[in-house]
Amino acid sequence: MDLHVTLHGQRHSLELKNPVLTASGTFGYGAEFSAYGNLSSLGGFIVKGLSLEPRQGNRTPRIVETTAGMLNAVGLQNDGAEYFLSKTLPRLPWQHTAVIANIYAASVEEFASLAARLDTDVRISALEVNISCPNVKCGGVLFGQDPDLAAEVTRAVCEHAPHKHVMVKLSPNVTDIKAIARAVEAAGADSISCINTLQGMSIDYRTRRPRLANIIGGLSGPAIKPVALRCVWQVASSVKIPVIGVGGICCCEDILEFIIAGASAVEIGTANFMDPRASFSMVQDLPRLCEECGITSLQELRGSLKLDEV
Repeated sequence: MDLHVTLHGQRHSLELKNPVLTASGTFGYGAEFSAYGNLSSLGGFIVKGLSLEPRQGNRTPRIVETTAGMLNAVGLQNDGAEYFLSKTLPRLPWQHTAVIANIYAASVEEFASLAARLDTDVRISALEVNISCPNVKCGGVLFGQDPDLAAEVTRAVCEHAPHKHVMVKLSPNVTDIKAIARAVEAAGADSISCINTLQGMSIDYRTRRPRLANIIGGLSGPAIKPVALRCVWQVASSVKIPVIGVGGICCCEDILEFIIAGASAVEIGTANFMDPRASFSMVQDLPRLCEECGITSLQELRGSLKLDEV
């Protein structure tokens, strides 16, 4: 079965050999997982979040296991864009599979500068814009919680990365995710990935202290899958650009559910912590499951959710 996927963007399309991507922050820079499978077999991998300058991240403890998931407050620790381009990227099989850079910043201007720095590097296939980060100029409000701010960031990245497919990653921590999706589409986004983590916390009842040093962290894993499916269905029904589903995907059956909800591709996240071979295994197992279910085309399956007529 042909698993090839084309994300038809408004500005640029992105070719993927299959719909399985790895979510930013769960797969390192990619090379760390080379001992567990063939990186080139993946549809693509999204490297951990990049900033213009190196970032130390939050104090520890930064990760806590929860029922059916995990909380993280790593704080987007990374080596910075220049180190990534000179030291890390050369180790990745960019000639054979899509390398997508996840980017974040604290101002629109910084997003623009980072996008411009990455735009001309042919080893990078696309940019995933993390708008679930605070805008320091607006008192810490998250870019992704305001349609106007989300659109402003998207527009700046598109203008300063004219050669790249621009994917915008949406936060579920909003009142109306459809409004954010329509705003970034209007601003030029080529595709949308959703969702990022939900906000949560964990308390040690013995010490009466939060288990995360940051108190609040991002909840991911199987626990958030129903929320992610709902968001993908709502967003895919509201925009014309491709949607990439993220959130609690642990097996090929999950992948098919997201495609039925309207996703063109998916990102595997917390499952990579549970089993470092998870993404590679899903690439191998997906054709077999499709054959068992009589599915001959992912294109025909996409958005095929059946609804009872009222």
